[in-house]
Amino acid sequence: MKLVNIGAALLLTVTGIFGSQAQTANAVPTVDEIINKYVDAIGGKDKLSQIKTEYMENTSQVMGNEGPNTVSAIDGVGYKSVSEVNGQTFTQVFTNKGGWQVNPYAGAVTPTPLPDDVYKMGKSVLNITGPLYNYAAKGNKVELLGKDGNDYKLKVTTKDSVEFTVYVDGSTYYITKLTSTAQMMGQTMDVTTTFSNFKKDDQGLVFPYTLEISYGGQFNITITVNKHEINKTIDPAIFEMPKS
Repeated sequence: MKLVNIGAALLLTVTGIFGSQAQTANAVPTVDEIINKYVDAIGGKDKLSQIKTEYMENTSQVMGNEGPNTVSAIDGVGYKSVSEVNGQTFTQVFTNKGGWQVNPYAGAVTPTPLPDDVYKMGKSVLNITGPLYNYAAKGNKVELLGKDGNDYKLKVTTKDSVEFTVYVDGSTYYITKLTSTAQMMGQTMDVTTTFSNFKKDDQGLVFPYTLEISYGGQFNITITVNKHEINKTIDPAIFEMPKS
């Protein structure tokens, strides 16, 4: 479940947000209580723990241009995204050993290794079920920052010291937004991903089928999920960088 990355199914033991009867209605929930509510809302830990692969066929809209995109991922092994815009194909791959890309927009028409900073910022996509699922075992730290309207704000710090903020709706307990920073064109900008159009699949898992990504307000990407498959057979060989 990519938070483009992305990603984002979460797992912990389900616990009521109000906890024991001794708590008051106004008690502030803990991080684990919020995460547990989210897990329950999107299908439960038993279903989430069985996710091993993910495949998506999407339509991406970038600055008035539209094109297809596919995502193939094996949990903890590899993630590959292939996009076509204006006749150009952009490929980006992350593996547990490194990453590579084909980026014609930057003049790289043959496969080249990902820069270390790009790999570090994006390698969390290898966790199909998201950064909050079994977060302690993954080396992540999660902190409750408070509320923004009806949303709980959770700050996530990965074991590689990458930070981002996850917004969890206090009514549905779906993740509705993710904010982070990224280096683009030599400058640091805020990146905001908004999730909507949630649907439940035949397995009882809930996914967002629309993603809106804003890069510092300078340009936006809209991703519409047309096809989503869990545990489809994926050949790990697709993550290997082709030889020049």
